[in-house]
Amino acid sequence: MFKNMIVYRIAPGWQADLVQVEEALAKAPFMECGATQEKSLGWVPPRGEQHGALAESVGGQWILRFMVESKVLPGSVLNRRVKEKAARIEQETGRKPGKKESKELKEEAKLDLLPMAFTKQGSMWVWIDTESRLLVLDTSSQGRADEVVSLLVESLPGLAVSLINTQTSPQAAMAHWLATQEPPVGFSIDRECELKSADEAKAVVRYARHPLDIEEIQAHIAAGKLPTKLALTWDDRVSFMLTEGMQLKKVAFLDTVFEGTKADDGGFDTDVAIATGELVKLIPDLIEALGGEAESGVASAAEAIAAGGPAAAPKVAPTAIAPAAAPATAAATLPPRKSGAGVVTGPATAPVDTDPESAPF
Repeated sequence: MFKNMIVYRIAPGWQADLVQVEEALAKAPFMECGATQEKSLGWVPPRGEQHGALAESVGGQWILRFMVESKVLPGSVLNRRVKEKAARIEQETGRKPGKKESKELKEEAKLDLLPMAFTKQGSMWVWIDTESRLLVLDTSSQGRADEVVSLLVESLPGLAVSLINTQTSPQAAMAHWLATQEPPVGFSIDRECELKSADEAKAVVRYARHPLDIEEIQAHIAAGKLPTKLALTWDDRVSFMLTEGMQLKKVAFLDTVFEGTKADDGGFDTDVAIATGELVKLIPDLIEALGGEAESGVASAAEAIAAGGPAAAPKVAPTAIAPAAAPATAAATLPPRKSGAGVVTGPATAPVDTDPESAPF
């Protein structure tokens, strides 16, 4: 549970109870793809029980589960069917199909093949912490997170969220920690990182299972390469990979977390309690390590919703919170990160996905 994390701040104006959330999710339940349907998405019971609740509360933490099913239709198979249809027309009429007719043939071919196509499914855990006003999605793909956030905003009246925005960009902070070998209090640097140059060459250097307290890394940073990923451990309890876009990947709970638990203590409630119990402390510590939270557009969104302004509509408004390429001196100066502005009722702009296939679906 929660192997990857994209974290949002919920606007202070949103109030709801679990019954309201359950009723809203029930309007968009997951249903398997129909014969000619390419994609289907919706909510499923988090416990995996048929006809179970779509919103669960464990220790006051709300857990949802989002499911997607899509048909796998290889392009080569589709193109072959289109060519067969075009050849048949040419044979029967003596003419080649034009551009418009070729497009129609492609749609026909797709409808022919979809009933025979294989399907693939994937799910995403969604955690709502109403006390800390956090929305956490178990994915490493911003595009897939956008899909879920948009559905939540449409389903839950008044909901407005913004990606967590910190005073110091994760990239500048990671560069500083690597250059000085002084991680923030409560954190330690592990043995994996990725450095990328900001120039046209886009040179990339990766270290895996390798000590990072070496002069070679400091030289890379001094030469202008900046970290895009850095492995960290928090309080000897949770290890993870921090990215330049404030995403947490490869989240793993260490043995100290499970001390005192029995081998048969597993189960949905136990897993949720352990995961949220650790992460609800890790997230604020990480925000503090990045200079604290910067002012964001989420408050403006709440005000606009209360006033019946444009933010009441489920739209995604871009906010400039993605860290810009920092100069080579970033490691020493830790420049403040510019905060976003404007109404936010959906996810803010974030770095382009570099490895969407690592997401759960």
